[in-house]
Amino acid sequence: MLILGIDDAGRGPLIGPMMLAGVLVTEEQNLFLKESGVDDSKVLAHPVRMRLAEIIESNAVGFKVVGTSAPAIDESLNTGTNLNTLEAKKTAEIINTLNKETETIRVIVDCPSVNIKAWRATLLTFITHPANLEVLCEHKADANHPSVSAASILAKCAREEEVAKIRKQFAAYGDIGSGYPSDPMTKSFIRKHGKELENSGIFRKTWATWKDLFSGTEQAKLF
Repeated sequence: MLILGIDDAGRGPLIGPMMLAGVLVTEEQNLFLKESGVDDSKVLAHPVRMRLAEIIESNAVGFKVVGTSAPAIDESLNTGTNLNTLEAKKTAEIINTLNKETETIRVIVDCPSVNIKAWRATLLTFITHPANLEVLCEHKADANHPSVSAASILAKCAREEEVAKIRKQFAAYGDIGSGYPSDPMTKSFIRKHGKELENSGIFRKTWATWKDLFSGTEQAKLF
């Protein structure tokens, strides 16, 4: 049996893409990754994540990283597809790409929805060849399953690479920070340059924090 772990990075930021990754491993590789220190990306320092990403990519049957840009997220939400459904589509894209139809695969997904049963049902509608798949959706799967931890690391590293590109591209305007609305540096960047750069493709303008900031009210909730 093969194991396919899937996780996301960057669901909540105001700046930059959402990334999803899948890591397909044998049971032996799964154990090796655990012994190598693979863990939930949130508890690892950036240099450690980068080192482990190389180990993961060299010790997997296959891996896949897919991104969704800020404008694509906005378009999805504006046309009636919520973020959970969008993530289900992207998760299915990874599964459909890595599926070895001749072998049984246990798919383990770190579920983004509070309603695991409903989200799993949505995910299954986008999978093209489910016959050989055992699909498990769990909360905190990134902390409990090495394959999902590995996916969280690849997704986080990919997200960080994209944010670094944005930071370099817009360096003349100041540092964008992490891109998360809780980051004071990100808040300052958006307050100063949000309207000027609103069509640059880096902002998620459907987020409530963006709407609150530029709604025309005297005091925006974000600040």
